[in-house]
Amino acid sequence: MAEPVLEVNGLVKHYPLTQGVLFRKQTGAVRAVDGVDLVLGRGETLGIVGESGCGKSTVARLLVSLERPTAGEIRYRGEDITRLSGRALKAVRRNIQMVFQDPYTSLNPRMTVGDIVGEPYEIHPEAAPKGDRRRKVRELLEVVGLNPEHVNRYPHQFSGGQRQRIGIARGLALRPEIIVADEPVSALDVSVQAQVVNLMERLQGEFGLAYVFIAHDLSVVRHISDRVGVMYLGRIVETGTDTEIYDHPTHPYTQALLSAVPVPDPEARAHRERIILYGDVPSPTDIPSGCRFRTRCWKARERCALEVPALAVPEAFRAVGGPAAHDSACHFAEEKHVVADGNRPG
Repeated sequence: MAEPVLEVNGLVKHYPLTQGVLFRKQTGAVRAVDGVDLVLGRGETLGIVGESGCGKSTVARLLVSLERPTAGEIRYRGEDITRLSGRALKAVRRNIQMVFQDPYTSLNPRMTVGDIVGEPYEIHPEAAPKGDRRRKVRELLEVVGLNPEHVNRYPHQFSGGQRQRIGIARGLALRPEIIVADEPVSALDVSVQAQVVNLMERLQGEFGLAYVFIAHDLSVVRHISDRVGVMYLGRIVETGTDTEIYDHPTHPYTQALLSAVPVPDPEARAHRERIILYGDVPSPTDIPSGCRFRTRCWKARERCALEVPALAVPEAFRAVGGPAAHDSACHFAEEKHVVADGNRPG
């Protein structure tokens, strides 16, 4: 892996549940993120996938310091940014920008596109001289494939894909090193998704960006990611390269996700084993003991209820090595071929 630019250790975010009006008393907590470890290399794309409600977007907000963690560290180039505030935090935020999920609500409808893309220069005036900002905004619009002559238009005059390009241009304005993309294509049509993903890949090469790419669409994540982390109920349950995760999954949850990927070939679809998970995702206010996936897992044993599995290379693969020897938080991890050759997502 390339030189690490972002390291996350034991990241936790709990939202307290309270009762009472005059005397508020905490009765529990929503454990949205409950011990996440991540490493992002320079110029790398780290994909994070999982079901809705697993904590992906909370991780995104924590990485860009929109929320403060309950515990844990987020280190940017060795410095723990969770302890920063004021000017020090403002300086770090210049290097870690975000592209939001919804292109319709992430842009101020009362501001022109020029003002939206140029707003980071008002917050960080050292990034561009005042007389040069308009030119830089036009250049950014052109870089993301928009007509720079439309700088005075308003967001409602653009399509969804064009609005997301505006959001990407705003994220690029300060020339950041890291962009956290929180499901940036989930609200777009499939054909527009491909255009935006291809744009992000091109910009990564031009600007030397590192991405944390969060999505629930497995095919999109595989297309753009170098490494992938699979998240379930506030924790990473499996992580590895895109080939290791998609072609050699060892965690039951990852295998179930991959088995749900649509296969265009009817013959391959007919011979593929479909893994169906029964039951609902447990509430983040009442996490199961031991392995949090055990209530829906067909491999669950008594040990799963008593012991929390570590995110590490399973013992069965340590000696033999190979692509199955990657981190997986399962006591009974085993490789399972889920996606047929020639019909892989992406």
